[in-house]
Amino acid sequence: MKDQRRGRKIAMTPAEVDAFLTEERTCRLATMGANGPHATPLWFVWNGTALWLSSLVKSQRWTDIERDPRVAVVVDAGHDFRELRGVELRGRLESVGEVPRVGTPDPDLDALERLHALKYTGREEKHYDGRHAWLRLTPEKITSWDFRKM
Repeated sequence: MKDQRRGRKIAMTPAEVDAFLTEERTCRLATMGANGPHATPLWFVWNGTALWLSSLVKSQRWTDIERDPRVAVVVDAGHDFRELRGVELRGRLESVGEVPRVGTPDPDLDALERLHALKYTGREEKHYDGRHAWLRLTPEKITSWDFRKM
């Protein structure tokens, strides 16, 4: 029997990907602007099927996404080489709900906003500043690695 490629040996299982994306706090979102790639760090929530990002509506990132919704997102962790692990998600972002979000009740966003508030503030109530809106990435491709498996 032929050995698997190293990439398959170090890939995370679906359960490991879910746990990792639930636990980690910062992602790096790459968009394509008129002058080339643009990468920015953002907080996110993973609900098991989609990555949710709260983004400033008046930002280069938002402008890029309106022009071309195709993105790549990386969430990674580890310091030493044998600790490195991460997930790359590729797909198209779509805005969901009010733009910008001012807090009008929206049952489609209730659970997500509760998750986001708990993850980043430790409280269930979400603060609305009228400058952010929700973006959803339902991944078309997920690639993962966990060098601790080597």
